[in-house]
Amino acid sequence: MSPPGVMTAWWLATRPKTLAAGIVPVLVGTAVAQMHGGFQLLPAFACIIGSLLIQIATNLANDYFDHKKGADTEARIGPARAVQKGWIAPRTMAIATLFCLTLALLVGLYLINIGGWPIAAIGVASLVCAVAYTGGPVPLAYVGLGDLFVFLFFGLAAVGGTVFVQLLYVPQEAWIAGACIGLLATAILVVNNLRDRETDEVANKRTLAVRFGPKVARTEHMLCLIMPYVLIGGAVMTGIAPLGWLVTFVSLPLAVKEVRDVNQKDGPALNVHLAGAARVELVFGLLLCVGSWQ
Repeated sequence: MSPPGVMTAWWLATRPKTLAAGIVPVLVGTAVAQMHGGFQLLPAFACIIGSLLIQIATNLANDYFDHKKGADTEARIGPARAVQKGWIAPRTMAIATLFCLTLALLVGLYLINIGGWPIAAIGVASLVCAVAYTGGPVPLAYVGLGDLFVFLFFGLAAVGGTVFVQLLYVPQEAWIAGACIGLLATAILVVNNLRDRETDEVANKRTLAVRFGPKVARTEHMLCLIMPYVLIGGAVMTGIAPLGWLVTFVSLPLAVKEVRDVNQKDGPALNVHLAGAARVELVFGLLLCVGSWQ
C-alpha cells in the first residue's frame, strides 16, 4: 500500500468515521434546549466546534501515545494509524494535538463566559482527559476506564453542557438523552477494543475486552446499543420525555443488526462495525432531534 498524500494522512488521523460522536451530542443537547424554548445559535455552534476539536485532539493523542507505548504495531488489524505507518512524525502529531487543544480552549473561554464555572469544570476535565485517555502516568484506556470516559464526556457532559450554555440549567430530559448518546458512543469503542484485544494485551493495554474477554465485550456492546431504546421507552411511559422521542425506535433494526453481526465476527471483519456503531448513534441522535421538535 503506497502512503497517502499529506492532507489524506491528516484526514485519516482524525478518524473521520468516529467524528459523529463529537457532533451528535451537541445536536441532541440543542434539540432539548429548543424543547424548553432556549435555543441559541452561537453557543450551539461553539459547542459543535469545541466538541469536534476535543474529539480530534483525543484521536491524534491516541495515535501518538499508542505508538509510543507499543500498542500500534505492524501486527495491528484495524485501520492504519498515521504515526505507526510513518505518514506523520511523532513530534508533528504531538504538536497537532496541542494545537487542537489550544483551539478548544479558546472556544471554551467563550462558553465559560456564558455558562460560568460548570462549563469551566467540564471544559478543563475534557481537555485533561483528551490527553489522559492514552497518555500520562495512568492512561484511562490502559486501565479499563476508556468506556466510562466516553460515556461521561461524549454523552452526559456533552449533551448536558450544550443544554446548559443555552438554558443555564439542565432539565431532566437532558440526562436521559445524554445517557442514551453516551451508551451509543461507547459501543463504538467496544467494537474497537474487541477487535484489538490480542494486540492490546501484548502492549499491556488492559481494556475491558482484555480484562474480561470477548464474551463480556460482546455483551457490553449489545447493552450499549439496546439500552438507549429501553431508556427512551421508560422515559416516555413515565412522562419524563415527550411522545415524539419514540421515533428513535425507527433506528432499532440498525442496532439489532449491529449486535447480531458483531456477535458473529471477529478480527479485521469488525472494522466495518466501527462505522456501523457510529451510524446507529447518528441516526438515533437525528431521530431524537426530530422527536424533540416543538
